[in-house]
Amino acid sequence: MLDSLITSKTRLRLLVKFFINADNHSHLRGLAEEFGESTNAIRKELNNLSEAGYLQKESEKNRISYSANTQHPLFGSLQDIVRKYLGLDTLVEEVLDRMGDVHKVVLMGDYANGLDTGTIDIVIQGNELNEEYLDSLGNRIADLINRKVSFTVLAEDIQTGIVLYNKAAE
Repeated sequence: MLDSLITSKTRLRLLVKFFINADNHSHLRGLAEEFGESTNAIRKELNNLSEAGYLQKESEKNRISYSANTQHPLFGSLQDIVRKYLGLDTLVEEVLDRMGDVHKVVLMGDYANGLDTGTIDIVIQGNELNEEYLDSLGNRIADLINRKVSFTVLAEDIQTGIVLYNKAAE
């Protein structure tokens, strides 16, 4: 869906990297190694996104570090679009549908760090959860969002990761 609108794979990967988690930041060489692309291709896209105001630059010693510009008027919208592109909205809806007393749904692992690796790690925290439902849900969600999903169920509170759903916040 989004890849037909944004034809540059590098730009799309950068948007996922910085807008899935506003705390993500990186520098040119680190991104080139992470993406397995040339520094010139990465630099071109970083410059385009920075000039448009979507990314902000910060000098650290001899490096320029990039991060999402959370003050940009479209920051929230871009973050929502990236999360929809990855299928996280569908995932949360499916989990809440029949899981029971879900307190939190938290994104962990590579996707929380902005890496579109193909496997989404989700931690579900709650009481009396329908864990049998997760077995069938994983395959169904994978078909819907074209990414493998790995679920972990915990009874205790989760302090790390990106909170996709929090019952206490409602």
